Amino acid sequence: MSLFATKLVDEYGGTTYNLTGLGYGALVALMLLLLILACYVTGGKTRFKTKHLVFAAAAMALAMITSFLKLFEAPMGGSVTLFSMLFICCIGYWYGLRTGIMTGVAYGLLQLISDPYIISLPQMITDYLLAFGALGLSGIFCNKKNGLIKGYIVGVLGRYFFAFLSGLIFFGMYAEGTGMSAPVYSLAYNGSYLGCEAAITLIVLAIPAVNKAFAQVKQMAVAD
Repeated sequence: MSLFATKLVDEYGGTTYNLTGLGYGALVALMLLLLILACYVTGGKTRFKTKHLVFAAAAMALAMITSFLKLFEAPMGGSVTLFSMLFICCIGYWYGLRTGIMTGVAYGLLQLISDPYIISLPQMITDYLLAFGALGLSGIFCNKKNGLIKGYIVGVLGRYFFAFLSGLIFFGMYAEGTGMSAPVYSLAYNGSYLGCEAAITLIVLAIPAVNKAFAQVKQMAVAD
């Protein structure tokens, strides 16, 4: 573990881990591998297409950029961003469930590289790989009517589920003094920022011109 992360103990006895250079390098390599593999499995029997990689990488880049444009930031992690989750959900909407989940995991690694907060390996997996990977559940509605809106809702709910688990298991001690039990605190805390961003995004997606524009982008993304 010391090759990839170093242990830090704060003045209160809390333990976190910082990634080493080798750790960052390994995450970058794994992220690129997952992104390429996600594009390879796009469409089941469809062979790898450079176009798919370009669209998926562009969506990840937009998600990363907008993740820094924060409308609100919660005091102990989590924020309302300018539609960052939407761009990851778009990949599942374009290319299906498997590609969506794998790309979501790759994006989780990118988030881990850019802003790591690690207290344990299970927490890291839950907060970064599972939570962001769940955004790829949008792929369930890849070929459905209003698929992007439905897929976005399911993707956000998937991320909310893992954020709730992380809050309950790894950060439940912060519920002390709030008058709430750990499960209620985790539901409320994570629901506040995820629900707010989801509501704003769904309002924008409900605008006919915006919805039509995303449908046209999908046509370009999947066209041979």
